[in-house]
Amino acid sequence: MAIIKPFKGLRPPKDIAQNLACLPYDVMNAAEAAEMAKGKDCSLLHITRSEIDLPEGTDVHSELVYNKSVENFKKFQNEGWLVKENDAKYYIYAQTMDGRTQYGIVGAAACQDYVDGIIKKHELTRPEKEEDRMILTRYTNANIEPVFFSYKAVPEIDEIVATVVNKTPATYDFTAEDGFGHHFWVVNDKTMNADLERLFSEKVPFTYVADGHHRTAAAALIGAEKTKQNPNHTGDEAYNYFMAVHFPDNQLKIIDYNRVVKDLNGMSAEELLEKLDANFNVEKIGADIYKPAKLHEFSMYLNKNWYKLTAKEGTYNDNDPIGVLDVTILSNLILDELLDIKDLRTSNRIEFVGGIRGLGELSKRVDSGDMEVAFALYAVSMDQLINIADTGNIMPPKTTWFEPKLRSGLVIHSLD
Repeated sequence: MAIIKPFKGLRPPKDIAQNLACLPYDVMNAAEAAEMAKGKDCSLLHITRSEIDLPEGTDVHSELVYNKSVENFKKFQNEGWLVKENDAKYYIYAQTMDGRTQYGIVGAAACQDYVDGIIKKHELTRPEKEEDRMILTRYTNANIEPVFFSYKAVPEIDEIVATVVNKTPATYDFTAEDGFGHHFWVVNDKTMNADLERLFSEKVPFTYVADGHHRTAAAALIGAEKTKQNPNHTGDEAYNYFMAVHFPDNQLKIIDYNRVVKDLNGMSAEELLEKLDANFNVEKIGADIYKPAKLHEFSMYLNKNWYKLTAKEGTYNDNDPIGVLDVTILSNLILDELLDIKDLRTSNRIEFVGGIRGLGELSKRVDSGDMEVAFALYAVSMDQLINIADTGNIMPPKTTWFEPKLRSGLVIHSLD
């Protein structure tokens, strides 16, 4: 069963929470981070992207940057911009997008659960990216940003969350510049905290990494590293845990993750359409955007026209957790077989576009001449994600896109 504990969070005062909170470090470059933090001395970007406080062109992986993060982290605490709780608590973090709100519980997940497979993953990680996230954690001795987890919904946990949300004013409540709402409650009731810890240990056999595979792997490695360094290790130290927001699976919605390709592998548009006919029913839609409406249905934008592609029976395996995925069908039957793109991770002929940007972004990229063809997919479901993780399988690259992104800075987990 999963171990998810309350912790003594570092939090901002209510009046600066909106200015302090920021998007995750990896959804922006240095110039964009500097623009987002402009006029906000207390923006967490001064910690997560501290190169914005150093001369332009500074290597983002240099010791100068990490030392600046530590300096700014200490400054935030000295200024009272981050204040540590006296007692260990859970927190409820809700997000609103397009009129739909999802409620997550912020708690400290056990590093050993990742090692033991209690925390399940669906993507591969790369050692160099794990190391990058480990370095900032080593320097600051804290989980500055949360990871995004899910679990199979438990009605008793839902009831506690509903009680807190309905009877307690939100500690933070704001709409960010992207239009998404962020709402945050501190669970102060000791009985509720104890009940949540018990329910996780009794009712939640596994948790699932939704977004943040590299940060999760890095956190587990830091825990192992600190264990070796501590001759008096007991297992109760804060470094044995890392911060995650746990959302029930029935509240989450995965957004489509689409592809644009630079060339047609030497074929004309007519030749591509002819070859597609072997495995797909191809229907020309015209200039109006067409969004896939069901599993095994794709849309393609080519030569200023949208096409509906429906995979023919026998080209997929609905009994195979990987074979049923539309990203698998697209990768095998079009990207590999027709366009000769063998490795999605390394090919410079393909790029990925999150569905949050809309399908108009696909036609825009093609019409500009930057790309030759675009493919839109029907979004993966949470059931598919959980099935893949439960069976020990790994999704193809760039399969899932979760929105809204978690805001960093509403609470921080110190490893002291």
